[in-house]
Amino acid sequence: MTSPGNRDWPATDPAYRRSEVTAALGAGDAVWARAGADVLGWRVKTASGFSVDSRGPACPGERVRVTARCFGLGVVEPIEVVAVVRERDRVGFSYRTLPGHPVSGEEAFIVHRHGGQAYLTVRSITRAAPQQPWRALFPLLRVVQHIVRRRYLRALL
Repeated sequence: MTSPGNRDWPATDPAYRRSEVTAALGAGDAVWARAGADVLGWRVKTASGFSVDSRGPACPGERVRVTARCFGLGVVEPIEVVAVVRERDRVGFSYRTLPGHPVSGEEAFIVHRHGGQAYLTVRSITRAAPQQPWRALFPLLRVVQHIVRRRYLRALL
């Protein structure tokens, strides 16, 4: 649904909230190579304060437990990698949430370049999770998502 292989993001299910944000990472082949390796190695998540139980780069079908820490509590976010992109000017992956995740949806982290400049784009579609207490907390989780997206955009700098 987040189409990490597509430069232009096609329309998505209107039942989900849609977000796409982009930040410049820098210029040059060294920045491109580092950012591409970092995004596939989960650095966007780990540099944003999450722990990830994956032992290698993201790969399709991999089920991963991401843990968010807040006020001394750990919230486990089960996910499954659904797509990985490795192209000359585009590298990244997307994952879908699994039952038990605080929200329902999909998220993609895409490093791409135009000319000599590298960029990180984060795409997400979310809606309230079906289970409580997350369903009731969805308005608060939307605020948290906004804060976390800003962290993501700084994670590969």
